[in-house]
Amino acid sequence: MSEVAEFVNHGASMVTPTLVDKVLRNLPLWKVEFTQLGSPLFPHLPKQLEFLADAVEDFAEGADKELPYLAGAQAAFALMYVHRKTGIIPGTLPAMAKVDNSSVVRAALIQNEKAFAEYAKRHAIEWATVTSKP
Repeated sequence: MSEVAEFVNHGASMVTPTLVDKVLRNLPLWKVEFTQLGSPLFPHLPKQLEFLADAVEDFAEGADKELPYLAGAQAAFALMYVHRKTGIIPGTLPAMAKVDNSSVVRAALIQNEKAFAEYAKRHAIEWATVTSKP
């Protein structure tokens, strides 16, 4: 398991229903924020964040009761991580922050690929447009 995946697993293990409620309340603003994170190196990032935000929203509101708790927790952690703008890679270069964000989001997507693919199918989302591949 990669260090980033371990980091996401650890972060997700700390996600509580209270944190998920806080994420849910902040999602409308965060969704707008996430649309600004695209770059030529990471064109997939805004779409992936939108997907995770929708999944967390459906999970938290009970609109999708099929998404596993771990997938919901990892998605919530990834969203909180990207919003906080704190990095696991040292440095102050903006490009490094996007590498961090992309790595954390991809780890959440890859580790829950089957669950998220099934979620996408249930909600008529084309999974290929949310690819966990860079």
